[in-house]
Amino acid sequence: MFKTLKRWFVRLVILLLIVAAIPLILTPIYGARWIHPISTLMLADEVRMRPVLRDWVPIEDVTPVMLHSIIMSEDGQFCRHRGVDFGELKAVVEKALDGEETRGASTITMQTVKNLFLWNDRSFVRKAMELPLALYFDFVLDKRRIMEIYVNVAEWDTGVYGIEAASQHYFGKSASQLTRREAALITVTLPAPGVRNPANPGPGLNRLARRIERMARASGDYVGCLEES
Repeated sequence: MFKTLKRWFVRLVILLLIVAAIPLILTPIYGARWIHPISTLMLADEVRMRPVLRDWVPIEDVTPVMLHSIIMSEDGQFCRHRGVDFGELKAVVEKALDGEETRGASTITMQTVKNLFLWNDRSFVRKAMELPLALYFDFVLDKRRIMEIYVNVAEWDTGVYGIEAASQHYFGKSASQLTRREAALITVTLPAPGVRNPANPGPGLNRLARRIERMARASGDYVGCLEES
């Protein structure tokens, strides 16, 4: 009995090591721009034979205001932190300990590694795994590549992945042709894909979009890391 348990324990440890090694191996590979990563959600949809829409688009073919809107909405310190915004994370933890309602402290990098390597839920286990992966991801890849991957793997509606597919899906145009208003509307869809419809926004969505428009217009140095070197 003891030998059997020991054998299964060893197998479990080996399996966990293999799973942990996957992101470490794939991250440098994803640095090659001709590689088009897929997310775990996309993979799950493919396995279940659900419809998937995705058309990979280089970052140069995404209108800058779209990228600026995402940064100002999702992660204003994207160009300044190293994968994890520890200041924001500390504030969230303190609020949680005080029993206050909190919002997520996920950076764009953390969301990217979650989409690529992890799963969707709000567990502490997943969050704990995100942190070292985000630090490693940011260390290996530059900001433009991280953003390029993020906008191409994020889910913007049920089965709609990537900004090009989202642009065509909602507005019938390429991501390079989105207006400032359309970019803001698509951006505020991110927290609730499949629920919010940027092509038919209500008063609340319009209000959020106007705020993101103002922030994107004043983004300045906050988006400087996206400039081509």
